[in-house]
Order: sequence, then C-alpha cells, then structure tokens
Amino acid sequence: MGKRGYIKELKANIRENKATFAVYIVLRAFVITSLIISLVRGDFESAFVCALSRVLFLVPAFLEKNLKIELPGTLEIIVLLFIFAAEILGELNAYYVKVPCWDDILHTVNGFLCAAVGFALIDILNRNEKFKFQLSPLYVAIVAFCFSMTIGVLWEFFEFGVDNLLGMDMQKDVVINEIRSVSLDPTKTNTVIAKSNINEVLINGEALGVGGYLDIGLYDTMKDLIVNFIGAVIFSIIGFFYIKNRGNGKIARNFIPKLREEIKEGSV
Repeated sequence: MGKRGYIKELKANIRENKATFAVYIVLRAFVITSLIISLVRGDFESAFVCALSRVLFLVPAFLEKNLKIELPGTLEIIVLLFIFAAEILGELNAYYVKVPCWDDILHTVNGFLCAAVGFALIDILNRNEKFKFQLSPLYVAIVAFCFSMTIGVLWEFFEFGVDNLLGMDMQKDVVINEIRSVSLDPTKTNTVIAKSNINEVLINGEALGVGGYLDIGLYDTMKDLIVNFIGAVIFSIIGFFYIKNRGNGKIARNFIPKLREEIKEGSV
C-alpha cells in the first residue's frame, strides 16, 4: 500500500464516527485556511505549524490502525480540539499570551488524557488472559497517574531543551514582585534574604519595563506540572471506580481505549 493509500485509510477510520468526522472536517478547514494565509504572507514558520497540525490530526486514526484499538469518539474529539487549541489558537493566534490560564487549561487536559491512556494500557494487559497477574484497581490508578506525570515531566524537558537550543520561549516567563534567595546574603551564612515590592529591574543600566522581576520559566514549569497533576488525579480517581465497578462508569468509558477484539466480543 502506498503512502496516499495509507493516508486515505486513516481518513476512512475517522469517517466511521460521524461526530468525530464532523469535528475533523471543521478543524481541518480552519487549519487549511490558516495555512493559505500564512503562505500568502510569507510566514513559513506559521505554515509549518499548520502543516504539522494536519499531520497530528491523523494520529488518533494512526494509533487505532496500528495498535488495533478503538478510541472512544469523545476521546478522539477532545484530542483533535486539544491539537487545534495548542497549535493554531495557542501558537499562531497567541492565545497563550492573550487568554489568561490558556496554558493551564491545556496542561490540565493533557494530564487527564495521558492518565486515560496510561490507564487503558495497564487495564488491557490486566484483562488479557495471556498474562498471569491481576492488578488491583488502586494499583492501576496509581500507574495511570505516574504515567501521566512522566509524560508531563518529559514535555517540560522538551520545552527547556527547545528554549535553550533553538532560542525559543516555550517556558513562558512570569513577572514577580518578590524574590527570596541565600545568594543575596552578604554574610554567606545561608540566610534567606527577601526583596519585596520589586517594580523595576535594570539590565545593563536599562529598565526592563515589565513592572517587576522577570522569572525565566521556573514558575511556568511548576504551574504546568501542578495542573497536570490535577488532571491526572481526577482521571485516576474516575478510573479507580471504573475498575472497582467493572466498567459501569459512564465518564471513564468515554475516555478509555479498548482492543477491537474486546469490542467484537462485547466485553467491557
């Protein structure tokens, strides 16, 4: 099968769910429009982001085909919206800067989704007759939580690497008005010295002009991990009761992928 035939097959998988396909078509139209506008303006960096988004839209179908799993329609739609919100709205339309808490919302959703994926991976193995172990609901929930947090940490590593190697600013800076540090202690006795009410900072004699001290990514990183933690905890609790009641949870069922063999057999 050629490359074009493979892509057509992925798109055919998307068409199987009418709601998912409708969302995919609408979002793709927005992305193509943004791509054309970016090319006309000569903004090739934005054009690349648009092209990347189109490729990412096919990731759910790619996973379904190659891993022989079935993604719930709700999960697929949220993944598509997440990609659009992060790349097109966040990056191209500067929602990360213009909309308060935009980054926090996306990281919370990411923590929730990654916990769902980690949960599904363990739960599928847990119910597979080829494996000789049975994990408790609590253990599966903890593994799902750890999986989500690991992905969150790896993403922060990626942001740090991109910022330092490519000169980008993925770890957004935060303006703060108070710092506490032992480095400011002239006695060198490990005493914390606080500087509060910081309204201006000079760099080489020139005012920074942001109304305070500019933190270079630490606050953003910790905030991202905290909201990722919240999303992971929320789904881990939902997943715990899902296994505890063996598939009766309506919320969890909309986010947990299943093997296609299980769906054919009618199992939960």
